[in-house]
Amino acid sequence: MKDNIAIVNRKRFIELVSSEQESLRRFLLALCCGNRPDAEDIAQEALVKAYLAAENYDEQQKFTAWLYRIAYNTFLDSRKKSRKLSQLNEAVNAVAPNAADDSYKYQELYAALNKLPEKERTAILLFHLKGYSIKEIAQIVENSEDAVKKQLSRGREHLKQIIR
Repeated sequence: MKDNIAIVNRKRFIELVSSEQESLRRFLLALCCGNRPDAEDIAQEALVKAYLAAENYDEQQKFTAWLYRIAYNTFLDSRKKSRKLSQLNEAVNAVAPNAADDSYKYQELYAALNKLPEKERTAILLFHLKGYSIKEIAQIVENSEDAVKKQLSRGREHLKQIIR
C-alpha cells in the first residue's frame, strides 16, 4: 500500500514540476546571466535533487518556493565549483554585443545583472521577474525579510548605476 502512495506522490510531483519547469529554467538563465549551458545544467541537477527529495515535500508549503529554494541552493553550489575553474566574465565578454541570435537579446541585462552580488541579483530576479513577495524570497534564500529588503534596495541602486 505504501508503494501506491509513493507512486501517486511521484505522479503529482511530475505534474507540479511540469507546470513550473519553464519558469524555473528562465529564472536560472537570468541567475546565470544568460549562460544557457550553465543554467540548463543547474536546472537538471535541481530537478533531480527535487525528485529525490519529493517524499520530504510538505504539501502545505508552496511548491514553487520549495522548488526554487532547491534550485537556488544548487546554483550557489555550482558557483562555488565554477569559481575554481573559470570566471563568469569570460563568457560574457566572449559574446559579440550586436549578436543577431535571439539567445543574446538580453545580453546587456545579463551583463548588468552579472555585476551585481549574487544575493542582490537573486532578490531582484525573484521579486521583479518571478513576482515573489519579500516573505517568500526570504524563505527561498533562507534569509530574514529585512535582509531581503536591503538586498532589493541595494540591487536596484547598483543596477541604476550600472545602466547609467
